This record gives sequence, structure tokens and C-alpha cells, in this order.
Amino acid sequence: MATPFEWLQLAFFFALLITLAWLLGKYMTRVFSGNRHLMLPVLGWLERITYQLTGVNPEVEQSWKAYTLNLILFNTVGFLIAFTILVSQSLLPVNPANLPDVSWHLAFNTAASFMSNTNFQSYAGETTLGYFAQMMALTVQNFVSAATGIAVLLALIRGITRKKTDKLGNFWVDITRTIVYVLLPLSIVLSVMLVGQGTIQNFKKYETIQTLQGSQQVIPMGPAASQIAIKQLGTNGGGFFNSNSSHPFENPTPFSNFIEILAILLIPVALIFTYGKMVGSARHGWILFAAMFILFVVGLGISIASEHMGNPSFRDLALMEGKETRIGITASILWSTATTAASNGSVNAMHDSLTPVSGMIALLNILLGEVVFGGVGAGLYGIFVFIILTVFIAGLMVGRTPEYLGKKVEAFEVQMAIISIIATSFAILIFSAWAVVRDTALVCLSNNGPHGLTEILYAYSSAAGNNGSAFAGLNANNVFFNVTLGIGMLIGRFGVVVPVLAIAGRMAGKKAVAYSSGTFRTDNTLFIVLLIIVILIIGGLTFFPVLSIGPIAEQLLFQNGINF
Repeated sequence: MATPFEWLQLAFFFALLITLAWLLGKYMTRVFSGNRHLMLPVLGWLERITYQLTGVNPEVEQSWKAYTLNLILFNTVGFLIAFTILVSQSLLPVNPANLPDVSWHLAFNTAASFMSNTNFQSYAGETTLGYFAQMMALTVQNFVSAATGIAVLLALIRGITRKKTDKLGNFWVDITRTIVYVLLPLSIVLSVMLVGQGTIQNFKKYETIQTLQGSQQVIPMGPAASQIAIKQLGTNGGGFFNSNSSHPFENPTPFSNFIEILAILLIPVALIFTYGKMVGSARHGWILFAAMFILFVVGLGISIASEHMGNPSFRDLALMEGKETRIGITASILWSTATTAASNGSVNAMHDSLTPVSGMIALLNILLGEVVFGGVGAGLYGIFVFIILTVFIAGLMVGRTPEYLGKKVEAFEVQMAIISIIATSFAILIFSAWAVVRDTALVCLSNNGPHGLTEILYAYSSAAGNNGSAFAGLNANNVFFNVTLGIGMLIGRFGVVVPVLAIAGRMAGKKAVAYSSGTFRTDNTLFIVLLIIVILIIGGLTFFPVLSIGPIAEQLLFQNGINF
């Protein structure tokens, strides 16, 4: 089992995370409410010049339809720019390794991936992309895709709090303030910290060195630290190098490992407190945090226990396969749980080498809708869908029209919530089923049996859940997987965003409902229990059949010494 020192590290990690997230949550409340804040005197000029250059009037607000249209157009342009850069990178500057153009299907997959905040990678960064493509196609999308998720959350908050209006704010103002006052300052700080630990940040050509064995090896260089900072803070994921944050140039020390995990969860947790303050119920924010935290800690505990229990085929030794001695088992499992709970997707250990139970926990975090903290903004508007269903079910139990924070929840809101859940479930299950009946897809697997099924299921879950991590036993760089995974990413992103914005628009037009003795409270322990039950039941009913023939079957065989 984990040592007492490792448990102490975990306790310190959570204490620091909650403290920093609470402080950041207060700061973001001031930023998004339009009040004076710490960074306004420093970066206010950048916000103002952005509006001047783009012709945006920050005083003009938009309906939910206009807000959604601007969001989709903005993301479409971003996709096209990224795609164009990738398919023409041989003609572009800052490509010291003279890497060729990316194939159309890989460019489609990558552009869709980074635009949708998924950051799934079917390629090795150091052998596929030059520095210009890494910076202008990927790092830029890391900023704007994260800002898009937070913008949707802000529109939702306004829909909940405003009364009898059709305005949800200004999309351009929301993404500008998010990038200028939140993502950019935090990324600068984290980049400097990572460089101080040894993460590389340069524009050198790849270096050829002589190894201790006397052979030659090419060592990749590049502006890694700046991309790694925003990939973690924006819950983007993706790696500058193929082995991601297990690469010593990305994650050099145990301390860099600690701050990178902290960065993954920092903004998602902070936004919970921002949400509570902005909807007028800080207590409700803490209740949502408690529900997410319980699910996170339970999953983490099960994963740690499973990994330390070991493999029966090796005398129940806890194996280090796919992990590093400088990081260890417990820190690796904290990362695997955090990255899948927070829709991040970066890894410091190979998920393909996890025990079946640990791998299932990582997979389940994604299948539950990425609502256990989730991506920046996306986690909260994702759990909002389950909140709608929870208050609806509670309303049925007491025979009263359900309400949430003073707004009636009616048929339209429930229908939109169901559509968002069906959209991601459809993309995961249909594409996974299609892949397992195609011989050309099955030959891409490195493992047979239930583990091979889990590799395919995990890939499509990661895509539709906009997570981006992978079991890494699947060779996804071909036309079939690149196209279907890319489509799954788009369905997973916009199949949730559009229904949520529609709900926000509908709720903004409603009048407030007075609280009474019959109102179902959303700030007590009962709500936590019901919310967790609804999340688990929906996830269980939808995905238990495929989990039973994937990781669950593998665990039963694993206990009898049968490995895949």
C-alpha cells in the first residue's frame, strides 16, 4: 500500500489545491463580474486594444442564439487556421527539423482535437510538428478552446441569475477577459516555474549526441514550457513530446510533477467557487465541490489500492511497468485520476499499463461526462446537465414543478439535458461498435481480448468526452480512426455546448420563483447524495454492459493470472 509519507503528500496536495482554488475563485468572480481586480491596472490596456482591433463593442450583449453563432463561427475559423498550418507546415518558418506536411486526415483530427479542448494526439510531436505549428496551431488553440469553455459557463450563470431577458452577455468579451486576466498571467507564472525546474524553452535545432553505449541519438528541442503551462491550466492535455509529461523535458522533477497536477485541477475547482458566488449561493458552490470531491477521492482510493495490490502473475508485486521511479506509483495514479477527472488528457504514466481496475476508473471518469471537476468551464456546465435531471426527479417525487436556484425547470430544459447526454453516449458507443467489427481497425490494436476492447472504448470515450488521454496501445494514425475520432470530438463538444446555451437562454427569459417550504433545496447533504446517485446511475445504465466485457472481465481474468 501507499506509505504514510505518500498519504501525507496527498493530504498536502488537496489542502493546497482547495486553498489556492478558493482564492482564485474569488479573483475570477471579480474579473467576470466586471469589477476592479488585481490584474486590471496591469493588463487592462490589452483588453481595450483587443476590442479596438477587432471592432467589438463590449457594451453590446447577445441573445443565446447570437452567442452560440459567434462561438461556432469563432471555433470554425480556429479549426480552419490550425488545419491549414498543419497541411502546409513544410512551407512555414521555424521548422528546424524540416518536418513534412501533415496528412489531411491527421490534420483534421488534430485541428478538431485542439479546437474542441480534447487534445487527443495520433502522432508524436517531436517527429511530426515543427515549432511554428506547435505554437501557432496548437498553443493558440489551447488558450482559445479553454476560454470558450469558460465563456459557455458564464453565459449559463447569466441565464440562471437574470430574469425576463434574452441577453446572455457578449461572447467576445468573455473570451477576451478569460485569456487576458486568467489564462495568460497564470501561464506566464507556471512557464517560469517549469523552466526553473528544467523544462526546455528554446528554438534550437535538434541536437545529435553520443550515448554512453557509443551510439548516436537525436535529442529534440523546442519551446515546450510555454505550451505545457497552458495545456495543464486550460485542461487541454496533449504533449509537446510523444511521451507527454513522462518526458523529462516536459516534467523534469518531482516538484514539476506536483505543480503540473496542481495546475490541472486549479481552474476547474476554482470555477466551482466562482459559480457559487456568481449565482448568489456560495454554499451551493461548496455543495457541488463536495459531490465532485467525493467521486474523485473514491476513484483515487480504488485506483491506488488496485495498483499497490499488484499482479497475481508476479507474486502480487506492485509493478512499475509504464511508470517511473522518480515519480512512483501513488503520484502516477494521482495524475491518472486527475487528468481523466478534469478533462485534461496529459499523462505521466502509461494508462495501457494500469491494472484493469485502475484503467476502468480512468475510463469511468470520462464516461460519467467529465463532471468530476471536469474541463475549465466544461465540467460545471456538464454537471449542470445532471443537476437539471436531479431536480426534475426530486420534483417528481414530491409532486411539484422542479426548481433550480429560483427558476422553474420545465420540459424544454429536461429535453436539452437528455440530448446532451445522448450525444456523447452515441458518439462513444456507436463508433466503438463500428471499430470492433472492422478488421482494418482491429489490426491497429496491440492487445487482444477485453484489454483490446478497452483500448478502443477508451479512445472514443476520450474523444467524445473531450479528454484526450489514450491507452496508447491503439495505433490511431490512419484514415478510419483519425476521421471517426475527430467527428466524435466535435459531437462531444458542441453536442453539449449548444443544448446548455439553449437552456441558459430559456432560463434567462423566466421570472424568479419565490422559495417555499416545498422547494427542493440544493444546498444540503441530501442534494449531494441524489446528485451522485443520478450521475452514477446514468453512467452505469449507459456503459455498464460494455464495461462488463471490457475492464471488468479483464480484472476477473487478471486475478486468475491471465494477462493480455
